[in-house]
Amino acid sequence: MVAVVVGAVVAVGVGVVVTDPFGGQKKGTSIVSTARTGLAQVTKGTLSARTQENGTLGYAGDYQVVGKANGTATKLPGVGRVVGQGKVLYQVDGKPVVLLQGAVPVYRALSWGMEGADVRQLNAALVALGYATKDEIDSNSNYFGWQTYYALEKLQDDVRLKKTGELTLGQAVFVPAKEIRVTKVTAVRGASVMAGSVVLQASSTDRQVTVALSASQQSDVKAGDKVTITLPTGKTTPGVVSSVGKVATKADNSTTINVYITPSKPKVTGQLDQAPVQVSIISDTVKDVLSVPVSALLALAGGGYAVEVVQAGGAHRLIPVKTGLFDDSAGTVEVTGDGLAVGQNIVVPAS
Repeated sequence: MVAVVVGAVVAVGVGVVVTDPFGGQKKGTSIVSTARTGLAQVTKGTLSARTQENGTLGYAGDYQVVGKANGTATKLPGVGRVVGQGKVLYQVDGKPVVLLQGAVPVYRALSWGMEGADVRQLNAALVALGYATKDEIDSNSNYFGWQTYYALEKLQDDVRLKKTGELTLGQAVFVPAKEIRVTKVTAVRGASVMAGSVVLQASSTDRQVTVALSASQQSDVKAGDKVTITLPTGKTTPGVVSSVGKVATKADNSTTINVYITPSKPKVTGQLDQAPVQVSIISDTVKDVLSVPVSALLALAGGGYAVEVVQAGGAHRLIPVKTGLFDDSAGTVEVTGDGLAVGQNIVVPAS
């Protein structure tokens, strides 16, 4: 900043070294300048401190779908395909494998009378899919009752599985999203698949921007900070920081943490995956403050800054100021000083 404001002093052309420009003077100091200058105004409003970073636009989540059936892969989804809860994700030996939402992976067959967290997520899935009402099945119940049995039969019938009322190993996979987007298919159609092997990888369909931020800036950004995302098309769209990573990654002599951003208008971001974007993160905001262009600041020989105010009669006056928040995107800075007011004309270097 010192370099910037010193440059501004040179551009304005102040030719006198002032050792005590404000001592005992209330009306101002005569200023001689031969450089071309322009005028700007003191304004009042909201300023925001921003961090400009490179980011990658894609989709949130990274799920590995692990199959529990031995056999031959007879049908697999293509990369980019979106599959929702209750739909067939792939087939083994011609038998459908259904996608259901849940954080607990399948590790056992589920049948009447059983209890557990895996049963609870099955109950929640059956209610969400409309195979039972909330009055018939409590979504938070971890008990496999008769209503679970009947609802499961309906699901099996819809996806053309044998109606048994029992969820056997290999009939379904659980992922922590109600809808996924296939990003990679590991299994090969016509080849054998083994129980416990990764069949495919997927993400959610929620749009997300990831920024690899310098670890030294971790404290400057927090969840809830507002951002502006500049898309590859040049258009901008708002977003919000959803989380800030706590584990640093070291690569190419730099240490970074991941900052995850949720676009406020996901449809505007299109469907590009792994697309480069620019992100302006708002880390601090001040309201109802006076501000001037950064180029209006003059560095004083005794330290501190001043702005050159042009009074009504044409006289020029230096007013000492204290700086506050810098809004890099707007090129303005918060200032306070005795005699400084909204609407005053101030000298800036000619553009």
